[in-house]
Amino acid sequence: MGSPSSVQPPRGKIGRIVAASLVGTTIEWYDFFLYGSAAALVFNTLFFPSSDPLVGTLLAFLTYAVGFAARPLGGVVFGHYGDKIGRKKLLVLSLLMMGGATFAMGLLPTHASIGVWAPILLTVLRLVQGFALGGEWGGAVLLVSEHGGDERRGFWASWPQSGAPGGNLLATGVLALLAAVQSDEAFLAWGWRIPFLLSGVLVMIGLWIRISVEESPVFLEAQQRSAAAAERGVKEQAPVVQVFRRSWREVLLAIGTRFGENISYYILTAFLLVYVTVHLDMSKSDALNAVLIGSAVHFVTIPMWGALSDRLGRRPVTLIGAVGMAFWAFGFFALLDTRSFPVIVFAVTLGLLLHGAMYGPQAAFISEMFDTKVRYSGASMGSQLASIIGGALAPLIAVELLKDYESSVPISVYLCFASLVTAVTVWVAKETRGRDLTKDGVDASVPAAPVAVKDSVPLGH
Repeated sequence: MGSPSSVQPPRGKIGRIVAASLVGTTIEWYDFFLYGSAAALVFNTLFFPSSDPLVGTLLAFLTYAVGFAARPLGGVVFGHYGDKIGRKKLLVLSLLMMGGATFAMGLLPTHASIGVWAPILLTVLRLVQGFALGGEWGGAVLLVSEHGGDERRGFWASWPQSGAPGGNLLATGVLALLAAVQSDEAFLAWGWRIPFLLSGVLVMIGLWIRISVEESPVFLEAQQRSAAAAERGVKEQAPVVQVFRRSWREVLLAIGTRFGENISYYILTAFLLVYVTVHLDMSKSDALNAVLIGSAVHFVTIPMWGALSDRLGRRPVTLIGAVGMAFWAFGFFALLDTRSFPVIVFAVTLGLLLHGAMYGPQAAFISEMFDTKVRYSGASMGSQLASIIGGALAPLIAVELLKDYESSVPISVYLCFASLVTAVTVWVAKETRGRDLTKDGVDASVPAAPVAVKDSVPLGH
């Protein structure tokens, strides 16, 4: 009999695991992205009133960035306990924390009612959101990766990745619907609260689905080995300590792999709302609908990129997206400046297609970098540290560049640079496609066929 990682699971079983991970990640990303959209459209007025719209937006995005700052801490805490007691329990906890914080945001008084306490309370709840999401990503993708077998792991693990555009699609769709049926005055007065309160219902649905899934067989096997070692008197270090001692190179590779992907996504979605509504003086509906259409295409195509990485390798597919985004960084804003809605939709959609080429293989790629005993900690740490230096700062840097230069060219240069960082990182990384996740060391990776890009020297541990 093969190991749990190498044996392909029944389609019904892996389907249930994928559905549970996808629904959970979609709900959590809905909560997280809802804040980003509201920061661009609502919070700058209601919680950070200012005579300069861009200054108010900048302050709103600062609290948006605070959520990212809490994500590495969440990754460390959730990663430690996820590697100790299992993936499933921590995923249930992260969903409860995220949904509770988002629901509470819908009940918050604004600056006009309680003054400075409004942005303070908003920031605290944003910290809870970030902490919860820091533990969500690693657990969700690992649960699928460790169930999915070696041959099609890229495809199966890419489905939780679709939760990001799925959540953005849901958040943007609700906001777009409200913006279409309400006046600006009604939307600012009370309409914006509806999507936040809706999170309470979504979380109950997510919990019902997520509680029904089984724990990862790869983790259970590793847990049995650890228990046997403990009986022999072998004491293991905490997972986070093992990561820093033996897998710091992989953490750096995970950061670099996510860097351009993370920055490009938040510029293409969150900053786009500011650029279109404030700089181009177009309607909120135009901006939201462009992201809505692009996110729908993004949601469908991410698993296709994941499946392609099972055939070509993680590195070649990621390089397609990174190099393509480096070039698209300059065409993107030129198309936005036409102020034509169909052209803007095309710009966003093509940008998100290129982003998907980086994002689709990423779950399997990063999961395959780490050993089972530290996989939750290592994958979460690398992913969430990248979110701080990438996604957290991207809207802030873009808004500041726009304010200082009144031009999109510096933003394009910034996006191009970020994409090239990812391209270089992936070029020097080792291909991981086909790795048996039950074995320790990246040398357990045995690709099913030669890949299109030459492998570099294997990373040591």
